[in-house]
Amino acid sequence: MDESKDVPKDFIKLKSEKLSVDEVSELVISPVCGAVSLFIGTTRNNFEGKKVIHLEYEAYTSMAETEIKKICRDVRQKWPSVKHIAVHHRLGVVPITEASVIIAVSSPHRAESLEAVTYCINTLKASVPIWKKEIYEDEYSWKENKECFWANSKK
Repeated sequence: MDESKDVPKDFIKLKSEKLSVDEVSELVISPVCGAVSLFIGTTRNNFEGKKVIHLEYEAYTSMAETEIKKICRDVRQKWPSVKHIAVHHRLGVVPITEASVIIAVSSPHRAESLEAVTYCINTLKASVPIWKKEIYEDEYSWKENKECFWANSKK
C-alpha cells in the first residue's frame, strides 16, 4: 500500500444486512499501525431472566450518522495517533448471536486503539439516536441505554 494514500479515514455505515467483522476490520488496516482494536456487540438470548428472541433497531439515520462523525472527530482530538475508525451498526431485526454493532480503530500502538474503541462504544450508546427493542417470547420492551443523556434527564 502506498503510504501517501493512507490518509486517516472514518467508515460509518448503518445497514439492515448482517455485519461482517472481517469487512470492518479490513477497513482500518494500515501499514503504519501495529494495532487494530475491535468491539463487537452481539444479541444475547436473555435479559433479566427473560428469553430474548431477537432485537430490533431503529434510527434517525441522518442524525445518527452526524453524531457518529462527531465521535470520530472527538477520538482524533483525544488520540491524535489514531489512523482509521470504522463504526457499523445494524438496523432492523438482529437474531441471537449476530452483531448489532462493530467498531474498529487502528493506531500505531495498542493503548490508543483500545482506549479509542472503548470511548466510541460508550459515547455511541450515550448520544446516538439508535433505539433498541428487545423481543421476548410473549412481550417486547423498548430499551433505554443507561448511558443515554436524554434517558437520565429529570422529567
